[in-house]
Amino acid sequence: MIRTYKFRLRPTVRQEQALREMLRDHCRMYNAALQERRDAYRHSSKTSITYGQQSAQLKEIRAVDPDQARWSFSSQQATLRRLNKAFAAFFRRVKAGDKPGYPRFKGVGHFDTVEFPRDGDGCRWDSSPHDRQTRVRLQGVGHVRVHQHRPVRGRVKTISVGREGVHWYVILACDEVPAEPLPATGAIVGIDMGTVHFFTDSNGAHKENPRFLNKSAEALAEAQRCLSTFPERTQHRTKKHCAAARKAAKLHAKIRRQRLDHHHKTANELVRDHDLIAHEKLNTAGMTKTPAPKPDPDNVGAFLRNGAAAKSGLNRSILDAGWGTFLRILTDKAESAGRRVIVVDARNASRTCPECGHAAKENRITQAKFECVSCGFLANADHVGARNVLNRAGPALRNAA
Repeated sequence: MIRTYKFRLRPTVRQEQALREMLRDHCRMYNAALQERRDAYRHSSKTSITYGQQSAQLKEIRAVDPDQARWSFSSQQATLRRLNKAFAAFFRRVKAGDKPGYPRFKGVGHFDTVEFPRDGDGCRWDSSPHDRQTRVRLQGVGHVRVHQHRPVRGRVKTISVGREGVHWYVILACDEVPAEPLPATGAIVGIDMGTVHFFTDSNGAHKENPRFLNKSAEALAEAQRCLSTFPERTQHRTKKHCAAARKAAKLHAKIRRQRLDHHHKTANELVRDHDLIAHEKLNTAGMTKTPAPKPDPDNVGAFLRNGAAAKSGLNRSILDAGWGTFLRILTDKAESAGRRVIVVDARNASRTCPECGHAAKENRITQAKFECVSCGFLANADHVGARNVLNRAGPALRNAA
């Protein structure tokens, strides 16, 4: 299995300065490579520059620029590959007819990660079971102390160094990670994700939705108001502007950590107590899409109501719950524990009667109430959805057997 480990770095003052310079120089390289591609396409008969061509220039760049020569050659290649992936995704969206989203230049404050493609090439992970002082060696920075709060299993393949606010982290991508199967429980469950409740299982139990964004909404709004008093684009940011930006970023980081902590703990409970977990296949990107505008045929330039205001509240609740991240964490933990996760079709899951199988829009009276118009079965709508999710996982179980 492939797993990632994230640890906090404890750099010295000089090491932290070197880390900031490393991000700055890699950001410069990313933007220069993007500018080169733009200029070549505009002025050379729409000629495209490839990653191979830009990578071949690195040797000359490092020879004339001592700032770039300080850093790992492989990490600079990884930065150029990052830009190449952005262009590949751009062309893929163009061919698919989606919104293109042309690659943009990165500001120093928005370029927060440098990747080292291989352990031992510009970086080295120094971890010994007999030495509690774990360190990671980075070319141009030195041996940086790591707060390793859990053991690393498997073989370290790639190492990334990232900045989140004022903190620094190292992310290890490891393969050949051994599984740690849990003893069988004989229990199976289906879950129906929601916004009123985080999820409802097929036994009728509700998991509370913590709503971390709503709880911090007032403080976050105050921080955003303070930040909005400064001009968006200024040549030199003042100390007050930087302090306001740090305050808003700190609140966002806190909400993100709270949400991830809740996801991990909830997924651990499900995996520990059940051998099989079934859930719906959810397209959260489509569910949170802004409604298309409706032009008014009688008034040129005017638009009709499209429910965007009401939809924005639902979108915010879905994104605050973080369904996609939770289901990914659940799948990873289940794989490590030897459990099984089955994904089923989500259509009409909460409109189908689990007793007689009748599916109709009229069965769902309200958000919480379900009453079958055919047999009169009455239950909580989320509980009905969870039961149908578990029932739809039955064919997959029979095929596996």
